[in-house]
Amino acid sequence: MAVGWAGDGAVTQQILDSIDDAVERARQNLPSGPGLTECEECGESIDERRREALKGVRLCLNCQREKEKNQKLRSL
Repeated sequence: MAVGWAGDGAVTQQILDSIDDAVERARQNLPSGPGLTECEECGESIDERRREALKGVRLCLNCQREKEKNQKLRSL
């Protein structure tokens, strides 16, 4: 049922557009380009499986976890 000036399915389309925008922003934040074999933060070796799974990875798993933890704390 249409509400006001919105056509049928307008709300659904707005939700889908919002999801598409969020996915695109997330993709832009993914690492890209050549990855590193050693972490740019601590210098430890980055596991080969991690480098294969995440193209352009620049942090080891421990430093990535710490970075995400700090980002989460700042957003509170």
